Amino acid sequence: MKKLMILALSAALLTGMSSAVQAIDFKARGEWLMGFGAGDGQFTSDRRIGADSRKTDTDDVLDVRQRVKLQLDAVASESLSGTVIFEIGDQVWGQNRTGGALGADGNVVELKHAYIDWTPPDSRLNFRMGIQGIGMPDAAGGSSVLNDDMVGITASYQFNENVGLTAFWIRAFNDNWASDSTYWESSDSKYANFNDNVDLFALTLPLSLEGVRLTPWVMAGMIGANAWDAMDNDLHKASYPGYSLRPYPLATASSRTGILGDTDKAYGLAFWAGLPVVVSMFDPWNIELDINYGSIESMGRYMATRYNTGESVWAGTKREGWLVKALIEYKLDWGTPGIFGWYASGDDGNVKNGSERMPTLSGCANFMSFHGDAIGWGDPRLYDKALTYAGTWGIGLRLHDMSFITDLKHSFRVAWWGGTNSPSMAKYVEHSYGWDNQTAEGPYLTTTDGLLEFNLVNTYQIYENLEASLELSYIANFVDDSTWKRSYRDDSYSKQDAWKAQLIFAYRF
Repeated sequence: MKKLMILALSAALLTGMSSAVQAIDFKARGEWLMGFGAGDGQFTSDRRIGADSRKTDTDDVLDVRQRVKLQLDAVASESLSGTVIFEIGDQVWGQNRTGGALGADGNVVELKHAYIDWTPPDSRLNFRMGIQGIGMPDAAGGSSVLNDDMVGITASYQFNENVGLTAFWIRAFNDNWASDSTYWESSDSKYANFNDNVDLFALTLPLSLEGVRLTPWVMAGMIGANAWDAMDNDLHKASYPGYSLRPYPLATASSRTGILGDTDKAYGLAFWAGLPVVVSMFDPWNIELDINYGSIESMGRYMATRYNTGESVWAGTKREGWLVKALIEYKLDWGTPGIFGWYASGDDGNVKNGSERMPTLSGCANFMSFHGDAIGWGDPRLYDKALTYAGTWGIGLRLHDMSFITDLKHSFRVAWWGGTNSPSMAKYVEHSYGWDNQTAEGPYLTTTDGLLEFNLVNTYQIYENLEASLELSYIANFVDDSTWKRSYRDDSYSKQDAWKAQLIFAYRF
């Protein structure tokens, strides 16, 4: 009898669990990418220091890779769900480290997102908690400040169909202390993981009016004095705050140890604000404007060298600047022609007062697709070249979504990139090729430098779920040699143009 009661209770428990499981609706989505790329993303072919000459253009021309992204949603109701996204790859064909060599079996599974969405009972308030994608509101060319995966909490409230409010807290970095800390002596291990967090807090106010959408936003951050170790030691994965928050040339110094002074501040204040506006009331005209401002409080000083005289000066670590972007386009039956442009503040040539370029965290600019992120995947040498617009200005023309054959679209863009930084900043850079910093911020351009970029992106919808994209891009290099190659230097470089051809097959379900 006792055994029968145990069996009955076990059956009841299993039945209850089965009912609970059946109440969850599981939904699967995914993406397979296969990319075939050829090109040369280097802006220099060789660099020379004294009698030592080294080629910088040593990469393979051809690159083939693949990536799989799988998303699983567990939906309990309209008020509760959980999402996890795994990314498998990139597998570079032929590369053992990524599982693309003979025998395969690479260990390349990454956790992309993992979060829950829930709404309190009888409420308009929505929460998202966990690893998620967060981007600051933007218009005209993508977010230059922040658009990335991160861990945090997002709260959204919709007052009515016209007004909403969103707030979030992000923990960008914490407990990544390195033993070669520039703030605490390496022997002071008791300070490990102390004051090394970076936390961000933001408010956005989406407003949808008749023919006008705008979203004013503000974001404040606290940067621990010891957090720079995490950013400087490349613990930030795909983002790049070690460069985009630092003044130039501190960000590109070969070693910051010994040149960065101490600070008595436990935390430094960061602040950003933006106003993206989209005007559609004049349809078929579309007008977009985006205004951004950002600043990072000074956190000590660093020793900068004027290489034309050999003199060393204490330079400021404050970084503060602004950016304005705009787009005007007119929709026709066969496509959408448009004109776009941007202007960002640049360094004034005085390193003592810090940098006048707008600081950013992880920008994702997309006016262009070589110096930008239009397709946003493939050989990393051939995209993500200038994602913040900091210290640059530009103007361009585009013919977007041209279609003359069913399921086949074309987009053509041409843009001039100029610099807004003072040419006198070149004397604070250690090498003549210091402008080619090879970071996601892109080349450091002065007012005498320029780049001319061309993009042609062709997209063919083979099936409902299968798409092929062919991108052809070229960047003509007009960096001014007379600004960077000076007689007081014992090094030099040979500049070159950049180009790419990239074919991507995307299966999405």
